[in-house]
Order: sequence, then structure tokens, then C-alpha cells
Amino acid sequence: MKLGVYLNAQHPRADDPGRRFAETVEQVRLLKKLGFDSIWGGEHHITDDYHYFPLLPFLQRLAAEAEGMELGTNVVLLPLHNPMEIAEITAFLDVISGGKFQLGVGLGYRQEEFDMFGVPIKQRVSRLSEGVDIIKQLWSGEGVKHDGRHWQFENMTISPQPAAKPRPPILIGAHVDAAVERAARIGDGWCITPTSRVDELETMVGNFYTARAAAGLPKSEHLVRLYEVTCAEDEETALQRSAPFLLAKYAAYASWGLPGLSFNAEDAPEVQLKSLAADRFGVGTPEQVIEALMAQHRVGITHVTMRMSWPGMPQDDILSSMELIGTKVLPEVRRRITAG
Repeated sequence: MKLGVYLNAQHPRADDPGRRFAETVEQVRLLKKLGFDSIWGGEHHITDDYHYFPLLPFLQRLAAEAEGMELGTNVVLLPLHNPMEIAEITAFLDVISGGKFQLGVGLGYRQEEFDMFGVPIKQRVSRLSEGVDIIKQLWSGEGVKHDGRHWQFENMTISPQPAAKPRPPILIGAHVDAAVERAARIGDGWCITPTSRVDELETMVGNFYTARAAAGLPKSEHLVRLYEVTCAEDEETALQRSAPFLLAKYAAYASWGLPGLSFNAEDAPEVQLKSLAADRFGVGTPEQVIEALMAQHRVGITHVTMRMSWPGMPQDDILSSMELIGTKVLPEVRRRITAG
């Protein structure tokens, strides 16, 4: 199981974006020094009260600080975009990462974003499926012809081609049963949301592999989970540092219309987070986080992308958690996995 980090690109509108990006660069330099496997980013637009760094330029710049690490998107909202352009830009990301790029794509769910791009939200499933097919074709040869519902072209070639052979993996973001089955059929792997408990996740992984087998496809090596993680020398400190910011993130998800997780707003933030995190997130001491990550490994996750920061969180607390995980958690998780 690989261990990477999902970088927060969303910040309160009042925060200086230049300072926040400089902090992200500092985080990536530390992650590389500590031996993490990968960095990842996600995409959203017009987020009220926040600014959100554009995903692909964000990763292009950070790739210079992450030499030797894998890069991934979790996720590009593919129905909003021209898949030919996404194929071209991400092929270049694969080149500059030395063939270590993974393209995660998803449907999107916010009406505001579809309105911004002038795309009917009712077309999102067909645009996702057709877009994935186009990217696969353009990454695999020259003179491509395509005659689909949304795009038609002939004799299309992108250059440079990706460095990875035969091509980078394409992962599909999915949570509900129908979407997980679609991810199994059209993707090389699956981007998994952080909201499921371990027992729910085990069932979902089984359904994913059942759908792949039914489609005559091999078992995937790319089950990538976005995972909320915060670590301190004692559990109380971990909860105190992260609760206000992580809970605000999930309140934002709810306001965007994503079916969310309920927690009692009358409880203290630390109590709310402890309840929310139970069997779901990795929050607490190094040993608690080790056990939480090993639980992901046992259910079949192949790559955990840990989100250790949320909008508004102070840089010192982010770096402290990263340092502790890099020095005390990563080595032990890797030792236990190797030992079997």
C-alpha cells in the first residue's frame, strides 16, 4: 500500500493566496524529504467564502518540488472539460513526473459548476464515459477518429504522448453502487471517498471487484482512497488542532448538496470529530493512525492519499502532523505490510 498526501487547495477568501501557496510548496518539500510516495489535488470552482487553486496548474508547479514522487488528481471533474485538452495537459504532467502520473476523474455534483462551464448537468454521466474513452484513445496512438454523442473528430493526435507505457492509469471517482460498478467497467481503478466506515468500505471493494470480473477485467492495482488524517503525540491535541477545520469542511460539503455525515452541533468540536472519525478517519496518536491505516490495507486499498489540512488550518499544525506521520507512522506501516 502506497502512502501519499492530498494537498488542500481551498482556503478562506480572506487568506492571502500567495502565502497559502508558498506554504503548500513548503509542505511538498517536507513530504519529499520524509519519503511519502505521492501528492494529489482536487478540483472545485466558485466556492463561496473560499478560493480554490486550479488543479492542473497547481500540480504542474508542485511537480518541480516533488521529483521522484507520484502525482495524481482526485479528481478532475471531467464532464466540465474538453477531454482532448485534458488528455494533452495530463500527458505532459506524466512526462514531467517521469511517468508517475495517475488521472482520477469524477462526475461532479454542484449545479453552480456546471452552469459556470455551460454544461447540462444531466449529461454528466455520458460526458464522463465518452471523455474517458477519448483520453484512452489519444494516449494510445496517432490519427485517432471518434464519432460520439458529444465530440466528433478524425485524425487527432496529441504530442507529447505520456511517458508511462502503455499509458497512465485512469481512475474513476465513485461512491454509490451504480457509480462504483461504472468505475469498475470503464476505469483502470477507483478513487474512493473518505466518508465510508471500514465495514462499508469492505463491502464496496467487494462490489467493485465483482463488477470487474463480470466485465472480464483483471483485478485492479489502483484502489486509491482519500483519507482524513491528523496526528499528534496525544489524541486530545490531535482533535483540538483539527476539529474546527475538518468539521467546517464537512459543513461546506453539506451546503454544496453532497449527502453528508451528521454530527451533533451542540457538542464540543472535539467530541463531534471523535464521533465522526470513529472507524472512518485516522485521528489521534501515531499508534492510532498506524492502526487506522492498516485497516485500510486489510480491506484492499492500494494507495492512501492522506488529507492532513483543511481550509484555515495554521501551517505550523499542518507541518507538525506531517512530520510526525512521516517519522513515526510511515516506517511502521511499511514494516507491518512487508512483514505480512
